[in-house]
Amino acid sequence: MNFRSFAAALAATVVMPFAAAQATDLEVTHWWTSGGEAAAVAELAKAFDATGNKWVDGAIAGSGGTARPIMISRITGGDPMAATQFNHGRQAEELAEAGLMKDLTAVAEKEGWKDIIKPASLLESCTIDGKVYCAPVNIHSWQWLWLSNAAFEQAGVAVPKNWDEFVAAAPALEAKGIIPLAVGGQPWQSAGAFDVLMVAIAGKETFEKVFKDKDADVAAGPEIAKVFAAADDARKMSKGSNVQDWNQATNLVITGKAGGQIMGDWAQGEFALAGQVAGTDYTCLPGLGVNEIISTGGDAFYFPVLDDEEKSAAQDVLAATLVAPATQVAFNLKKGSLPVRGDVDLAAANDCMKKGLDILAKGNVIQGTDQLLSADSQKQKEDLFSEFFANPSMTVEDAQKRFADIIASAD
Repeated sequence: MNFRSFAAALAATVVMPFAAAQATDLEVTHWWTSGGEAAAVAELAKAFDATGNKWVDGAIAGSGGTARPIMISRITGGDPMAATQFNHGRQAEELAEAGLMKDLTAVAEKEGWKDIIKPASLLESCTIDGKVYCAPVNIHSWQWLWLSNAAFEQAGVAVPKNWDEFVAAAPALEAKGIIPLAVGGQPWQSAGAFDVLMVAIAGKETFEKVFKDKDADVAAGPEIAKVFAAADDARKMSKGSNVQDWNQATNLVITGKAGGQIMGDWAQGEFALAGQVAGTDYTCLPGLGVNEIISTGGDAFYFPVLDDEEKSAAQDVLAATLVAPATQVAFNLKKGSLPVRGDVDLAAANDCMKKGLDILAKGNVIQGTDQLLSADSQKQKEDLFSEFFANPSMTVEDAQKRFADIIASAD
């Protein structure tokens, strides 16, 4: 069965079991506002609307760092939406523990999520005291270097195959007025880039000692010193990328104004929207071409407790619909992410997505820092790397000391 007929067959079988007796409007908040993200979220809305209900879009511009405080304020302030995006992990942990999030355990058991959601850590991130509180929708991995083939052609150098070759090519790019590395001004971008460098340069074991075991001695040690040296290279290479949003930085790569960007696989949605083809117009290097490991973070939807019985019932329908096979295929092909189900056909995936699927199948994965650190510890890390990338006078030694202090007190 080809992909189109497969998807059509799934669509025919997946909508009817969730059909609603009465149409109900549900407001859904999220921070997917770039062109590629908007195209992807439209697939979720289409799938839910097909159940006879109505997705009322509540997009909040400015990425997660801006959106999450607004979402949390509404929930704690007594004005909850019907569903809201968070990343897999601990961002909604306190809300669930406070009884403000709906228990989805019955939906999860009915739909067999424990058997189909892979890796198991995704559903574990949704589980608190044995109860399921969220519906995972994708696997997003941070560990990618996206390169503009046109930029390197203009600079007269071969497209790099790894991080060291990329650093070596920086002078040639700069000589042609091309920014080597695009990094936006949002703090999570520079913090994420550092995490990616850590996996590529120091390896999985060191990454987990720092972020999972909270080993401050390792964080202060020689392996992480090498990572900070690489981060210093990245800082120098990103000078001049005066944009704020991540998708603006991606656009610098798409237009050949920048040589590359360290960014998660959601960048693929922007390349697709621009009509660019993986392997032809741009090149992707998982693990920066050094260490092909991907993280299994991503996005999940939580459902605040509502007094309205009809809306509460419709929340169950939405949760099931988000994880349904046809929804998973349509959404993730647009988003550039991998599906949370291990039983769907992604024959239409591009070269970069296939690389990610292969790495996932081999089990070369780590948990994302959203899953390993509390929101407060994440914020401290973001603040540090935002300052590090913005302030060339901050030494790598001072930055590493502050990083080790953050890990020492992390929870």
